[in-house]
This record gives sequence, structure tokens and C-alpha cells, in this order.
Amino acid sequence: MARILITSGPTREYLDPVRYLTNASSGRMGAALAEAALAEGHEVVMVSGPVEVQYPPEVSLQWVLTTDEMLLACEEIFPKCDGLIGVAAPCDYKAEAISPHKIRKTGQPIQLDLVETVDIMAELAKIKGDRWMVGFALETEDTHFRAMTKLQKKNCDFIVLNGPEAMHAHDTSLEVLNHQGEVVLKFTGTKEAAARRILERINQDLLR
Repeated sequence: MARILITSGPTREYLDPVRYLTNASSGRMGAALAEAALAEGHEVVMVSGPVEVQYPPEVSLQWVLTTDEMLLACEEIFPKCDGLIGVAAPCDYKAEAISPHKIRKTGQPIQLDLVETVDIMAELAKIKGDRWMVGFALETEDTHFRAMTKLQKKNCDFIVLNGPEAMHAHDTSLEVLNHQGEVVLKFTGTKEAAARRILERINQDLLR
């Protein structure tokens, strides 16, 4: 059996002491994947941003807040694992400078200068070695092309393609693409059932 790292949930990037950028990721898919992996007898280590869902008590769980914190935790844990399922939805941007005080209304428009956050999966690919990696791609246009671009950039073995309607939802519609761009799994249904199907493909194709 494998020791699997699962990243889950969103991250937060603060603009001031009370406001932040984030997204609608609920952690439900991460929780479902953890349940499915445990049911297969695997050991699960999770790194999660803030969510309201409950993760299985059997997992080893580390909470983080920002994208940088998630990367640091994963860089420590990933080398001790056999593989990674990166289902987290880290913020893509953060404030160039965080205001030390609450940004107050002035009656005028304000300008926020944003910079890109670190790409967690691309950074972990640098220390991948002989481990396997499964990434997620949420796309709204040119979906297969963009998913394959992410797969190659992040050196993933599989990429799971879904859309924004899956965020904070109980059901999902997804496709799993391999390194050759072939759709090896197409599924619509509950996230719990989808997670079981994804683990079946991982067990079949990536665990050796």
C-alpha cells in the first residue's frame, strides 16, 4: 500500500488584516479522495487550507492558510510519500503589498496590485523523483488543451479536468487525462463516487 499526500481546499491571500482573496473550494473532493484512499488501505497525509468539511479522522492532517504555507508543508511531506493528489485550489494571485491597517472606504475607486503566487505542483515536480503526481485542472475554455499544458508543466502522471460548477458542490463531472492526452476516465456523479473511480485508475496505472 502507498503513503499518499493529498492537498485540499482553498488558500487565502490577505489584502489587509481582515480581507483576503480566496475561492469557493469546499474541500469536499479532497475529503472524498481521502476516504477512497483509506478504503483501499493506503495511508493518507493531508495538507489543507481552511474548509468546513470534516476530513476522515484516520488521516494525518496539517492545516495551512496561505499558498506559501501550503508549499512549505508539502515540500516537507512529499519526499516521505509515494505519490501526490493535488486537488487543492490555491490562490493564483496575492497582493503585492499587504496593508498593515484595514483599507477604508474613501468614496473613490482603489487599485489593487496583484502578483502571481507560487505554483505548488510545479515546485513539487522539481523534487518528484520516482513518485507519481495527479493534478486537477479547473478550466472554462480550451479545456483539454489547457489541462494538458498544466499536466506537462507540472510533470503530472494524470490530470483531472473539471469545471467551476464543481466548486462547493456535492456532485462533479470530470475527465482524467494521461500523459498521452488520452481520456482514461470520464465520470459524472457524486464526488464520493468520482473519488473511488479516480483511486481505481491510480491503483491500476500508477501503483507498482
